[in-house]
Amino acid sequence: MTDLAARECQPWPKGTPALNLEQANELLREIPEWSINPDSTAIEREFRFKDFHQTMAFVNALAWIAHQTDHHPDLEVGYSRCNVTFSTHSIGGLSDNDFICAARINSLGE
Repeated sequence: MTDLAARECQPWPKGTPALNLEQANELLREIPEWSINPDSTAIEREFRFKDFHQTMAFVNALAWIAHQTDHHPDLEVGYSRCNVTFSTHSIGGLSDNDFICAARINSLGE
């Protein structure tokens, strides 16, 4: 688990500035295989699995992380894949919470 994954999510009220691209790129180094979307408002990653059962087990584990952190991703789920997108909607862009959750999700495979 990275230091990022050990951090706690916090509420970000409207009006809080989103991370700038430089700040986001710095945090991105701690979450392998994630990328920043073209407009720098979200981070994304596709996870691949052997079958539907493994995909759904991953989705359930991810849902538990989202519940515990109270920070929820957008998911696109198929038979053997899950696309995960994090953005902090209250501020209209990226916050530390997105990277914290991504680091915790990456740790599911460790």
